[in-house]
This record gives sequence, C-alpha cells and structure tokens, in this order.
Amino acid sequence: MNAQKIQQYREAFEAAVQEHDDIEFWFARDLQQLLGYAKWSRFTGVIQKAIEACKNSQQEPEDHFAGVGKMVSIGSKAHREIEDIMLTRYACYLIAQNGDPRKEVIAFAQSYFALQTRKQELIEERIALAERVKARKRLRESETELSRVIYERGVDERGFGRIRSKGDQVLLGGNTTSQMKTKWGSPQKRPLADFASLMVINAKATAVFDPSRITPIANPQSGNPR
Repeated sequence: MNAQKIQQYREAFEAAVQEHDDIEFWFARDLQQLLGYAKWSRFTGVIQKAIEACKNSQQEPEDHFAGVGKMVSIGSKAHREIEDIMLTRYACYLIAQNGDPRKEVIAFAQSYFALQTRKQELIEERIALAERVKARKRLRESETELSRVIYERGVDERGFGRIRSKGDQVLLGGNTTSQMKTKWGSPQKRPLADFASLMVINAKATAVFDPSRITPIANPQSGNPR
C-alpha cells in the first residue's frame, strides 16, 4: 500500500465522520461502503461479531452501537426509511478487526481505528490526570485549613490523624484509613488519596468540617483550655 493510497483512504474515512454534541460517530451504511461490502446483509454479520467482541471486553454494546432509522431518497422525490447504526470509534475498530485483513482497505481501517482509538484514550488519560491534580490540590488546601482550625483548639498531630481517619471512616462505608489502604493494597505510609478514585478525592476535599464540634484540650499547667 503506497503513501498516496493511504492518504486517499484516510481522507475518505475522515470525510465520513459525523459529530453530535461533540461526540464523533460513523454511520454503519457509510462504513459499509468504505470497507467495500456490497451487501448490507453480509456487513451486518461482521457487525454482530463486533458486538460480541464488545461484550467480551466488558463494554456495553449500547454505548457503541446505536440503531437508528435513516431516510433515503428512492427517486421521484420519494423517500423511505432504512435501518442504520451509529458507531463510535471503538465500534468501528471492532468491526475492522472482524473484517478480512486480506482486503487492503480493511487492513488500513484496522490500523486507522486502532491509532485513533489510542489517541482518544491518551487524551482522556491526560484530562483525568489534570482533574486528579486539581482535586489533590483542593484536598491539600482543605486539610491545611482544617489542621489550622483544630490546632487552634488544642488538638495535636495525633489527634488530627484520628480526626482524618474518622472522616475517612464515615466517607468510606465504615472502613478506617488503614483498612482502606489494606483493601486497596497501598503502602500504609503513603497518603490514601494517592490511590483513591477521583470521586473519593473530591468528596474528601469538599467534606464540611464543623470546628465548633472539636473539643479543646485542657492545658495541664493552667487547667484552662489552650
């Protein structure tokens, strides 16, 4: 397959992509033509194999293969509705993987959708990492403010640790910080947030602490609260 042919295929596949609410998809009827299948009935057989592969990869087929009806012209200003399927990039990848790789265009499609799917995964990973960094920053700020308040009320470092563990216990279904680290297989000396999901980190960062409920520790020298 020469460079010119590859460029022609790439332009054809990119011209067929649709977009709705910032979500890319392809119509199965268009992909059928791109992959060189003359009959819809034969192409639907490949789609069914792709759906099975989707299930086997623990993905929901409904998220990647959405049946729709599409109106087409049949001449003399008449139209009729035909069956079609909206396909995500991942669905297109699975379809290409279940096609005949001896066909040049299918061999191209396998590579094209594999690369594009990986690019999308990398973008999503970068977004998730950025969101995690922001959440960890908010959590640090929240805990810094909490420590400032409780130290003013005479709670020492060990007391602060007990308060944080109690908060984790409430947040994590009755499990203490240590129990969650054991459950997640994380080192006891590492912060729990290093291994928690983004949802848990955000929940910890936005948890409301009521300083008025923190009991001051009596000063043993004066007998008065510090």
